[in-house]
Amino acid sequence: MKAATYTAANQLKLIDQAKPTIIDSTDAIVRILKTTICGTDLHILGGDVPETKPGTILGHEGIGIVEEVGSAVSNFKVGDKVIISCVTACNTCYYCKRQLPSHCLNGGWILGHLINGTQAEYVRIPQADGSLYHAPETVSDDALVMLSDIFPTSYEIGVQSSNVKPGDTVCIIGAGPVGLAALLTVQFYSPSKIIVVDLSESRLAAAKKLGATDTICSSDIEKIQKEINHVTSGLGVDIAMECVGYPETFDVAQKIISIGGHVANVGVHGKPVLFALQNLWIKNITLSTGLVNANTTEMLLSVLETGKIDATKLITHHFHLSDIDQAYHVFKNAEANQALKVIIENDISPA
Repeated sequence: MKAATYTAANQLKLIDQAKPTIIDSTDAIVRILKTTICGTDLHILGGDVPETKPGTILGHEGIGIVEEVGSAVSNFKVGDKVIISCVTACNTCYYCKRQLPSHCLNGGWILGHLINGTQAEYVRIPQADGSLYHAPETVSDDALVMLSDIFPTSYEIGVQSSNVKPGDTVCIIGAGPVGLAALLTVQFYSPSKIIVVDLSESRLAAAKKLGATDTICSSDIEKIQKEINHVTSGLGVDIAMECVGYPETFDVAQKIISIGGHVANVGVHGKPVLFALQNLWIKNITLSTGLVNANTTEMLLSVLETGKIDATKLITHHFHLSDIDQAYHVFKNAEANQALKVIIENDISPA
């Protein structure tokens, strides 16, 4: 089969790989219908995730059709249309029982990270019963792909963890796909203001359309602080969600947080950050971090089924798997191409 393979630092190639087969009785083989590219894939290509070895097929998101199941799989059968979770969960280990499947002793975030992922014609899904979801026909395929990662990630690590309350002021740093998904899901809780900070005017325009009350286009921390103080009457924001993963964006979050506020780190960090504890210890702030557990996927699917959120608004480009190199080029140069989320359709494997 053809698969988008991480071959060396900053190199991705669509090459021939062996079609996956059942290894364990809990496995399923899924023929990919649609997948996408995540910012984490760019981090891997950039060398920020050294655990991912050259030769690995990237991708941890997608939908597809079950082609084969192991003897121990009970919730899925051949022919089922499924959403693939970015988190592999056995549902029986120590961490799964503590509602932390992201650290599952038999899985966790392994797709496109420690084992071959979804940017291919076929993918092997370990622990299929805990790692797949039935895909309803009432929600578009493009929207379903958004449930693999970005919506659960933004909601669980950004919104849920920060305990947003009605009337809170929220600042989302980074208007990429995860930041914009956080913008959509934080509105469940009726914050009074949602301020979005980014360097891209096109992404900030998208944020305005999706519900941002204020936007700031700057990388100058002093300018950002000044505008935040103007919007919040000098108090700072109740919630700061860092959705980029750079030391500079984390610094913005810790400098604009109010007394008693909450900094939710959502971005994937590959470099150390300066944590200004000498200034923050007295402010009664809370800092949360985390890897998505994907235990809100079914709830978010129910929201999409009602039409209260249109996840397809985050999708700007469509490509074929045979042109995945072009998809990566567009996604990597998001500002120049006004790109948010891209959809990649498997045009190689017969239905």
